Amino acid sequence: MIYLNLALGEVSLRTEGRHHLLGYAEKYLGKNGKRLMFFAIFFLIYSALLAYLIGEGQSLSRLFFGNANYSLIFGIGFWFLLSLFVYGGIKRLEKIEYFGVSFLLVTLALILILLVPNVQVSNLSWFNFSSIFLPFGIVLFSLLGFTSIPNLREEVSRNKKILKKAIVLGTAIPIVAYALFSFVFVGVLGGDIAEVATNSFSGLIGKLLTLLGILTMTTAFFVLSFALRDIVDSDLKERKFAFWIVSIIPLVLYLFVSIFNIAGFAAVLGIGGAVSGGALGILILLMNIKSKKKSDRKPEYKVPINWFLIILLSLIFIAGIVVQVAG
Repeated sequence: MIYLNLALGEVSLRTEGRHHLLGYAEKYLGKNGKRLMFFAIFFLIYSALLAYLIGEGQSLSRLFFGNANYSLIFGIGFWFLLSLFVYGGIKRLEKIEYFGVSFLLVTLALILILLVPNVQVSNLSWFNFSSIFLPFGIVLFSLLGFTSIPNLREEVSRNKKILKKAIVLGTAIPIVAYALFSFVFVGVLGGDIAEVATNSFSGLIGKLLTLLGILTMTTAFFVLSFALRDIVDSDLKERKFAFWIVSIIPLVLYLFVSIFNIAGFAAVLGIGGAVSGGALGILILLMNIKSKKKSDRKPEYKVPINWFLIILLSLIFIAGIVVQVAG
């Protein structure tokens, strides 16, 4: 994933003007590439927004009432409040991201310190080979940062040389955080973990963890909504329909899935991560190799690529999609 993020970063550095993923796909892969990118991005973002509405509804209901009985009401309320913030521009995004991520990391560190003494080695020894591919889509989804890289490139426009370092650190830090989080939760709870993991504890620690989950999903929801709005504005040129595309469609999906109980938090993330993540990964590899031949400017860094690597990674992504959808 670090490699793919760097590959996309190189594409952005080779391209003049303000573009998002759809713009890059059209420039380097043509109309059909743009159509495939359109499907992958929208499937990914809508899957994520839907999952976060489900997760936020459950978490807020548990935080205030100790159960999930009011999940739908809280999910709608969360959607309403976040929709008000989506149209505040990139400066508002900076503030929410900075304070949100800072608080998240501090809270996560505190909680892990409190829970580490309760880790039991016996809980870590469980293994089920038949389920080895079960988390593929969710793990892939948790590491996807493709939609934020065009915004990151815009943020460092005056000092593009730091883009490579920002991408590497921005991908590596979550990997470390996820590993610690998983180690502690499984070590303490074993197999008794809720679908939204932060809802697994009770008492003060339970409330802190639930708050952590709420904050994490809020930050992610806002960033993805902003990325979707940016795509609608800069690549689709449909500013007048932005509110409907960015806000109303996720709400309709949430109401439909919740009322008919079609899928849960983990299932939505798993399918969205495998299908969209795999498709996006393949398209980024193709865009990178094409951009090296059709470059607007000399990039500040380059990543090595060849057709053997493209085919190998593509086969991994395709296998992940098949396993996730079939499961």
